[in-house]
Amino acid sequence: MPAVFLKDRSLLFVSGAEAQSFLQNLITTDITALGPDEARPGALLTPQGKILFDFMIWQDGDGYMIETDAGQRDGLLKRLTMYKLRAAVTLAPSTEDGVTVSWDEDAGDSQGVRGSQGARDSRFAKAGVTLTRRAGRHGDGAEALYDALRISHGIVASGSDFALQDAFPHDVLMDFNGGLSFRKGCYVGQEVVSRMQHRGTARRRVVTVSAATDLPGTGTEITAAGKPVGTLGSVDGGNGLAIVRIDRAGAAMAAGTPLLAGDTPVSLVLPAWSGLVFPTSGDEASA
Repeated sequence: MPAVFLKDRSLLFVSGAEAQSFLQNLITTDITALGPDEARPGALLTPQGKILFDFMIWQDGDGYMIETDAGQRDGLLKRLTMYKLRAAVTLAPSTEDGVTVSWDEDAGDSQGVRGSQGARDSRFAKAGVTLTRRAGRHGDGAEALYDALRISHGIVASGSDFALQDAFPHDVLMDFNGGLSFRKGCYVGQEVVSRMQHRGTARRRVVTVSAATDLPGTGTEITAAGKPVGTLGSVDGGNGLAIVRIDRAGAAMAAGTPLLAGDTPVSLVLPAWSGLVFPTSGDEASA
């Protein structure tokens, strides 16, 4: 079982009598539905519905552990503190830095993972992979192994695959990976994402990208007949991720128009676990 230490991840601990209601009213994740051994993605949105901070969250004793990029942690702590007011909530950075991810694609159930291995990542579970996240250093595998795994399964990372304050939760498939709730009450940005959901207006989606040769670098534009379709994100040799306009990509593929990343011919595939298909007209993709 590979075990990779992600040194650029940081942790916040949220505890107190009102910790659950405090988070439930702020973030995209329905934390009342969190399993005891489950880590789910989540985000704190702008009022306009775009991702301001993204993270993973899981239960830890009587509180919640929030894992985010090290560069986001202080800003996220400051923003949560702004919302705290007089709530019976304690917000504190964890004493441990970094997170270890472990996985085994042939693993069965995850009984007992919390006690010894960590919390099971719901994003990878959707893709049929048992991957757990655990605070601190518990392995020495190369980070490239984890990047290759998430690229192959269509799981994006902010910074590498999308810019904060530029993407909606639908763009990064949070409506399918357990990180976005349409059933709980209001939270910051909820009206916008609910409107996108009910009107079916989400047209930017994550795709896996493949080429017969090595792909060009992150940030390379993907085009069809000279028109932009999306931008290449994380790259692992001939495989990569991108967030693209699926209406434009679908129309190009239906017409037999080559898709290019720079000058490199590429193929685009929507992650199978999402259930999405490329539209061949201006309609939204459907599961």
